Amino acid sequence: MRTERLYSMSSIGDSENKYLIDIEEGAETARLLEQNLLYNRAQGGLFPQGLDLGPIQSILDIGCGPGGWALEVAYAYKHFGVVGIDINAAMIRYAFAQARTRKLQNVSFEVMDATQTLDFPDNSFDLINTRFVASFMTRETWPELVRECMRLLKPGGIIQMTEMEIGISNSAAIERLNSYIYQSMYKQKRNFSVDGRSIGIVNMLGKLLQQVGCINIGTHAFTMDSSFGAELHYSAIKDMELLYPLIKPYLVRSDVVDEFTFDADYATMGTDVMRNDFVSISFGLTAWGYKATS
Repeated sequence: MRTERLYSMSSIGDSENKYLIDIEEGAETARLLEQNLLYNRAQGGLFPQGLDLGPIQSILDIGCGPGGWALEVAYAYKHFGVVGIDINAAMIRYAFAQARTRKLQNVSFEVMDATQTLDFPDNSFDLINTRFVASFMTRETWPELVRECMRLLKPGGIIQMTEMEIGISNSAAIERLNSYIYQSMYKQKRNFSVDGRSIGIVNMLGKLLQQVGCINIGTHAFTMDSSFGAELHYSAIKDMELLYPLIKPYLVRSDVVDEFTFDADYATMGTDVMRNDFVSISFGLTAWGYKATS
């Protein structure tokens, strides 16, 4: 089961529409905070093993949401200066409040649209992180974002990108719910899928880094077992229970499913995930590359 940041704006047909879940939904803030902890555990940490953090001093987290990853990095690495950006002012206010509560002096947050030119000078950061931003990106904006990261990156700096695919389970209801997400994103050219059966981004991360001139590209694959009885089962199921109702309005307006059918699938999903034979595996990838020093 793959869940990721999914937002919505009012008009699905509008070419300016970027999000799949209403960015003002308080439930989405709570979901993202829990999701951050869930995927930190699935990934085995904040950074992939083998990544040389020695030269790092400044970090930009693009699409930071309520600040989960940025706050964790700032807490664990007090010598790093971390900046998080997100288009949602309410989430940025929440992240600021959390930083104050935790007395973190080395992290700040700003409201910015990741699909536009970012308000930082060239060569500003040692590491730029994107994590689960696929849902507000398109085939056209992905290359633009990576180019913008290269502009902001200092020579020798690192771009780190993490994405996941919605997983595979033995619940027909979950498979149908996930297929609605795939189909809607495919129809609107939000992903790299060639047939509308996947998000189609994890396989593209290395290529995107290569296309902007990154060197020494590396990847780290990881899985999340959400099966009944698995360590992450409860957390993953709670994430799903929040995700699907939040994305329901977008899917219905996208005309990939009607409300009655969606509700029936969602109800069946709630039963399926509690069967002792329920199995579900999702997979993700972190890819990173370096900006050449000359």
